[in-house]
Amino acid sequence: MSTFNVPQREEVSENNKAIFDTLEKAIGFVPNLYATYAHSENALANYLNLSNAKTSLTAKQKEAVNLAVSEVNDCIYCLSAHTAIGKMNGFSESEIYELRAGRASFDIKLDALARLANNLTENRGAADETVLENFFAQGWTKENLIDTIVLVGDKTISNYLHKTTKVPVDFPEAQPLEAVGV
Repeated sequence: MSTFNVPQREEVSENNKAIFDTLEKAIGFVPNLYATYAHSENALANYLNLSNAKTSLTAKQKEAVNLAVSEVNDCIYCLSAHTAIGKMNGFSESEIYELRAGRASFDIKLDALARLANNLTENRGAADETVLENFFAQGWTKENLIDTIVLVGDKTISNYLHKTTKVPVDFPEAQPLEAVGV
């Protein structure tokens, strides 16, 4: 298998250079996985447009989905990145571990969301009827369901990109759930 480098600013197209500059200003660096999208003229902009699109889910709810999906897909890069982002969104370490496991005993509504994200990912989009019924019973709407499915797809794209390219993780590395007793 060929090795994937993390492209540097001088190695990418003018459009991607502008995106790198925007990311640098917004978050202080260009994450390696985002830079990897820049091997393509269009993929980085397309992915960021999808990832930053309007949704009925809050930032915290999105992180619950991102953590559950990344755990099922066993993506160390996304688990590490979303552990850091989850903490910035107010989740404790133990809550993040629970969300990665596809549950949230600390919040019944978030629990239904995490279980759905986990279930959709494990079953490649074929949600179990009981999981779906519980999702709606906890007050989620059809709009929330559609937005959750879109987010599962969004996160799966990055999970697959990292699992294929294996670029270095540039966030504090997330510990395996088994290592923390979850």
